[in-house]
Amino acid sequence: MKAKHIILPAVLAVFGLTSCVNDLDVTPIDPSTNMEVDPNALFNKCYATMALAGNGGADGDCDIDGLDGGFTGFVRQIVNSQTLTTDEAMCCWGDEGISTFNFNNWGASHPMLNGLYYRLYFGVTMTNYYLSECGGVDATKTAEVRFLRALHYYYLMDGWGNVPFLTEMSSEKAPQGTREQVFNFIESELLDCVNDMSEAKAKKSTDSGYGRADKAAAWLLLSRLYLNSEVYTGKAQYEKAAEYAKKVMDSSYKLNTTKMGQWSAYQMLFMGDNGETDAAYEAVLPLLQDGITTTSWGTSLFLIASTFKDDMKLVGEDSNNTTQNWGGNRCRPDLVLKFFPNNNVPKSATSWEMVSAAGDDRALFWSKDRKFDVEDPSDFTNGLSTTKFTNFYATGGKAHDVKFPDTDWFFMRAAEAYLNYAEAKARMNNGTADADGLAALNAIRTRANAQPLQAASLDVICDEWTREFYFEGYRRTVLIRFGKFGGNTGYTWQWKGGTITGANFAESLNVFAIPETDLNANPNLKQNPGY
Repeated sequence: MKAKHIILPAVLAVFGLTSCVNDLDVTPIDPSTNMEVDPNALFNKCYATMALAGNGGADGDCDIDGLDGGFTGFVRQIVNSQTLTTDEAMCCWGDEGISTFNFNNWGASHPMLNGLYYRLYFGVTMTNYYLSECGGVDATKTAEVRFLRALHYYYLMDGWGNVPFLTEMSSEKAPQGTREQVFNFIESELLDCVNDMSEAKAKKSTDSGYGRADKAAAWLLLSRLYLNSEVYTGKAQYEKAAEYAKKVMDSSYKLNTTKMGQWSAYQMLFMGDNGETDAAYEAVLPLLQDGITTTSWGTSLFLIASTFKDDMKLVGEDSNNTTQNWGGNRCRPDLVLKFFPNNNVPKSATSWEMVSAAGDDRALFWSKDRKFDVEDPSDFTNGLSTTKFTNFYATGGKAHDVKFPDTDWFFMRAAEAYLNYAEAKARMNNGTADADGLAALNAIRTRANAQPLQAASLDVICDEWTREFYFEGYRRTVLIRFGKFGGNTGYTWQWKGGTITGANFAESLNVFAIPETDLNANPNLKQNPGY
């Protein structure tokens, strides 16, 4: 966490903890190891595992034994698995696992999926450990840790379906919970722990509690859970999805509509001082980043550096305010066409020109010296770039470091509640947004200076999801919910299934494969169908 708000000591290094998922056991082998627990340090670690690779910052150790910190980055691999597999993005790097994301043919040995899987289970281990050792210390903190455990299990259930499931420290091999069982646990936990969480209150980084989950975070996760309930359990629960989304909408969390200078209200959500401006009031749950005290290759820096090349200048001769320009992730044409449905994408345009042409502040694309189509997946200039994420300060200030950004990652933001609400209302209204749902949808569009919609079908809402949240780690789940991912869907995108014109792939890929290493270690586990 940011040092000026929460002190994060080098904690747990003496515990001899490993990432063992089969038994989720953190008891040290050496009985002489000091096991005295600092509740505050362990509480902070439960949050920090989502923002940092390990206790030593970007270049320090990794929490997950045998894996690189970048491959296990919580944000990095959620974004990779949710965007590179869809109509939003492709990566030109040759890293093991990238091409199988790009072309939808991953398996049980995928290094990045395995890294995410073990990162999520490390979070489960930390939260289980806190609850076993410190659960009676502070009711509010205990409720937050229960929320964090539910959040980790949500991503495991969403990605892998039937998963190893333990809610306490145990030396036994974890049994495999069904997707519905895990769903029911998440629902029950959230409905209970929300009562002891802090009141829903929007905050800036200077306010106490910034970076910690409050009631609004639990409501938003419940809304997300219920919106996907039909996928997870076979039972639709759209009324509940709308109910809990509305709780967030009625709270003090709000869409940022304040712009500063040349920066739009939307851009300010993804900038180096987003925790210090009114943009912070949209962040239901930010993961804190600071270029000096909390550095990571797998959080905000990944999204900035992987999308920029050194030929992209936003402000004069300056770049994106970090020396890291890796040139990896760029846009598939299918994403860009959501903003230009008439196929009138400007050529050789900067982001400022692209936004003007689209009539939408979210069209933060760069076509200068870029090809619109991805003819060569290994060439970063094939496909438009995006300048959505930067380390600039809207206030004109200077970032703490020229390498690692200060940009907090708005992991959960209020805009999701508006889209959850609009979609849930549409699904309860024969597939067309009702007046309230349309108003929520248009609140998002108005913030982006886009033309309000007069009506919205489910297909229109599906497109609005990607316009608002592209590259933020939502798209795979959205496409599955809309029946547009695996199987004979009738919806394709460039390079879907490994062909440039797009091809369907197996419906079994709607869930990922349980890692082969975990199957070998735990006889209780059964692989998902199709792998």
